[in-house]
Amino acid sequence: MSDRPPHSWGHYPKTQQQSQPLRWLGDSWQAREGRETWLAYGQGRSYGDACLNDGGILLLTDALDRFIHFDPEQGLLRCESGVTLAQILALILPRGWFLPVTPGTKYVSIGGAIANDVHGKNHHRAGTFGCHISAFGLQRSNAEHLTCSTSENTELFSATIGGLGLTGFITWAEIKLKKIVGPHISQETRQFSNLEGFFNLSKESDQDWEYTMSWFDCTARGNKLGRGLFMRGNHSNTSDNIRAEAIRHPRLGMPLYAPGWLLNHFSIRAFNHLYFQRPHIPDRLTHYDPFFYPLDSIAHWNRMYGRRGFLQYQCVIPTQHAQDGIAELLKVIAHNGQGSFLAVLKQFGSIKSPGILSFPRPGTTLALDFAFHGTSTLRLLDKLDLITRDTGGAVYPAKDAHMSAASFKQYFPQWETFSQYIDPAFSSSLWRRVTQQE
Repeated sequence: MSDRPPHSWGHYPKTQQQSQPLRWLGDSWQAREGRETWLAYGQGRSYGDACLNDGGILLLTDALDRFIHFDPEQGLLRCESGVTLAQILALILPRGWFLPVTPGTKYVSIGGAIANDVHGKNHHRAGTFGCHISAFGLQRSNAEHLTCSTSENTELFSATIGGLGLTGFITWAEIKLKKIVGPHISQETRQFSNLEGFFNLSKESDQDWEYTMSWFDCTARGNKLGRGLFMRGNHSNTSDNIRAEAIRHPRLGMPLYAPGWLLNHFSIRAFNHLYFQRPHIPDRLTHYDPFFYPLDSIAHWNRMYGRRGFLQYQCVIPTQHAQDGIAELLKVIAHNGQGSFLAVLKQFGSIKSPGILSFPRPGTTLALDFAFHGTSTLRLLDKLDLITRDTGGAVYPAKDAHMSAASFKQYFPQWETFSQYIDPAFSSSLWRRVTQQE
């Protein structure tokens, strides 16, 4: 056993747990007489406490980084659960394949991508990561090894996708890849002056653009509320530089935690104004790496929020209430003044995930980071939660460190159905928080 740094990517909340590294799939880790709980831990890129197990044990999977089989003709890849998306890209891109769905960082394990059923800029076209998983191995705490797919152990297959790592230990996974010509993206950037402009561009772009997302100015108010930059892209049909470097390592970094005073209302407002106004190249051919993973170029970028850490709020508002609901959220955020440099709007499509507890659903998703300032930050999230609940929306558990049990149960009414598939020896700080508090 060893100690594991007591934080997730958001550095909040602070927890204490032991950890056990796994080097081979056959390593023993079975629970002993129910005296502790377990949780698999990949790269720790969950923002809140979904990847933490306060008082329990984390099973570290980063050494389980071996490829098992790759079919370059059919685009099927099987690998151990600790393999990262970055490692997968390094293998498949030179052979003309790409990830069917990718989140905003490539430094996540495939096990974590399944457990959180991650989504990306192409949700309206491809759905979630789980939609492209053909099978995976699952080890339960009773030493049972199962293969789960749409035709075998189907209930556990659906429960594990988006199941927050609670159904057991994912040992390996098989993913169906996407065929591409080259590593470049044809990208367009369009400025929009308010929230209505975002919805108009989204509607206009859905049919012809595979990837869409928007940065918005979280400090704008009045008739500028929701203004921002709309980015859309398609894989380029040019085959130049097919063997271009698949992994671009960070060229910058945050060697130290930023002082608490650096991120304040004035600096946030100034950045948002300047970023919106600065010249942007409207149309260009870009390497996939900065298009999909802009923050990966800055090592330890989470340190810019200081030692107290930060909380991200990501919610989805259903289509029928999206315009009014998102507007209300933005008004509260702008009035409060606790926003950040990183603020995203994106439309989810109607492709249903196979996961019982999966987060994406038709509507508009908003994601925003808040430096942790104690009670004032938690009260702000309470206000945002109230709006999300009233509009029939939901909050993403992989990004959450705050929502109440009452909110969680409204966002995910299927949680009791899911609960019957939880491994009795597995738990997490998030799960205990959202199911046990009054």
